[in-house]
Amino acid sequence: MPELPEVELTRRRLEREVVGKRIEVVKVRTPKLRLPIPGELETVLPGRTMRSVGRRGKYLLFDCEAGSLIIHLGMTGFLRHLPDPLLPGKHDHLDVFFADGSLLRFHDPRKFGTVIWTSGSPAEHPLLSGIGPEPLTSVFDGSYLFRVSRSRRVAVKLLIMNAAMVAGVGNIYANEALFRAAIRPDRPASSLTPAECERLALSIREVLLESIEQGSTYRVAEDTVAYHPLEFDVYGRGKGACTRCGGALEEIRLGNRSTVFCPSCQH
Repeated sequence: MPELPEVELTRRRLEREVVGKRIEVVKVRTPKLRLPIPGELETVLPGRTMRSVGRRGKYLLFDCEAGSLIIHLGMTGFLRHLPDPLLPGKHDHLDVFFADGSLLRFHDPRKFGTVIWTSGSPAEHPLLSGIGPEPLTSVFDGSYLFRVSRSRRVAVKLLIMNAAMVAGVGNIYANEALFRAAIRPDRPASSLTPAECERLALSIREVLLESIEQGSTYRVAEDTVAYHPLEFDVYGRGKGACTRCGGALEEIRLGNRSTVFCPSCQH
């Protein structure tokens, strides 16, 4: 599924493509994805202008003057700006038509995405208010990670995947960051030392930024989505050879997620 880098790349693309456009018509084709799509979008959005595209964790925030459209891509969701609108397909659930004739379309085959509307501050919406610090900001560092991990016996991988602890770190980048930091994913979070927390915070930031940098060079279209452009050291490589020591990788389940690590390099 799209994680923070993919959502950030989507934000940057749409910022270039839709900011400043006036909304003329909104068509809701599916009443419910993970949550119901508000029918009021068809009446509240026309006449408004897309003023900005923001991001909080894995949520995209569209400032539309009277409020904000909040979208989570879920497992298979994709937002595409179409200068020349095509007829909608089976999995096209929401169209936002602009005055210049183009449209923003939400496509989601598995319907795990979320489309909601708020007339208040997005930061105060229940879905966003409990999200932890953004990992690409100075607020997230080793000292923060050390502080929040002190009383937690949960596996460190599950801690950094907890959106209340840090925003937007999913399964893929948690695996990769822990490998770079040389930390076993199943270690109790409370066992981390200050030095290990510094390494892990830095590794999380590095792997996310590298994915954003590499992904930004791809042409992003509905049929060629460049999710996860990194060549992974551990994710998806269970029983393969470690890129660092050459030893055999191990695969376990944590939080019902596949977790791959090197038992020799990660302690």
